[in-house]
Amino acid sequence: MNHPHLRQLIDMPNLAERSTIQSEKYSMTTHSLYWQQLPKVLLHEHLDGGLRPQTLLALCQERNLAVPASDAATLAAWMQANANSGSLERYLLGFGLTVAAMASAEACARVAYEAAEDARLDGCVLAEFRMAPLLLEAYGMSGEAVVEALLAGLALSNLPCGLIVCGMKMDSPEETVRAAQLAARYQNQGVIGFDLAGPERGFPPALHARAIATARDAGLGITCHAGEADVGSRVLEAAALGATRIGHGIKIMDAANTAQQSEWLDQARGLGLHFEVCPTSNVHTGAAISLATHPLHAMIAAGLSVSCSTDNRLMSGVTMSHELQAVHTENGVSPAQLKVLMQAAAGATFMSASVRDQALQEINHRWES
Repeated sequence: MNHPHLRQLIDMPNLAERSTIQSEKYSMTTHSLYWQQLPKVLLHEHLDGGLRPQTLLALCQERNLAVPASDAATLAAWMQANANSGSLERYLLGFGLTVAAMASAEACARVAYEAAEDARLDGCVLAEFRMAPLLLEAYGMSGEAVVEALLAGLALSNLPCGLIVCGMKMDSPEETVRAAQLAARYQNQGVIGFDLAGPERGFPPALHARAIATARDAGLGITCHAGEADVGSRVLEAAALGATRIGHGIKIMDAANTAQQSEWLDQARGLGLHFEVCPTSNVHTGAAISLATHPLHAMIAAGLSVSCSTDNRLMSGVTMSHELQAVHTENGVSPAQLKVLMQAAAGATFMSASVRDQALQEINHRWES
């Protein structure tokens, strides 16, 4: 896919230049620059939930889509207010606008490139992005065209990154198998994994066992949204189907009794499951009451393999630096513990061993414990 004018279309603000030190009286760990300069690994970010506000506005204007605001800042505030509703189902409504805005090859490439560049400028040394390409079929794009455009955009960035193809849980099993087959088709071209995303209640992972098996048998990494809005047992259900990573998964800490809790944790540790936790998003969807009471700290104490990610930078109004700073100041996770989380994220990546090792080297050498 050739987009000779793509770089001209892309507005690439330097996040480092925009960062400012608020006050000398604060300790270093309260400075955004402190968190920004630390090497980070991002495992869980939806491309259709992470558009720059100004890009979303521009794409909507190009497609003559109705928008609830006439400027980027107000549009971002509207998206974030809608997302911060205490409901996963309502949180997901904002994707109707972002998906419609992305319905061209140029738009997909632009969004992917900007996401990778924003992550790189925020200090990420490795990132995995995800999206459900079949969502754009309703707007006239084939799944193949979407994947190729997203991969082309990611390839423009200097950040080591890959694409996870999502199937949507509310779709039929035949549709999610089709998504898995699409992922397998581009396995050696930048697609690194398969995920089941979307609403959880009423759509258990087992409904899509064939899709997971299709992707797993093709050699793709398998992650699955589970244990966010539904019960914690869904985490182990997804693992039994072949998932080695769990999107969110925080309800594994909400067993009915001590014996069941011990059993769930033993199984998760024994399987080596990695949890891609997105604390701010969890609060916005109602999966957690607050950052202060979020179970991240408890998951770390329980010996689970955990990392922090952003989920949807636009919807939740976060960056990786913001997320790590927030869990430090509000959840009590120390910088040393966050370093371990970033090491765990690198170790759990679906990308190549060489990319993993380089990320680990960056974290080990540059992160202050």
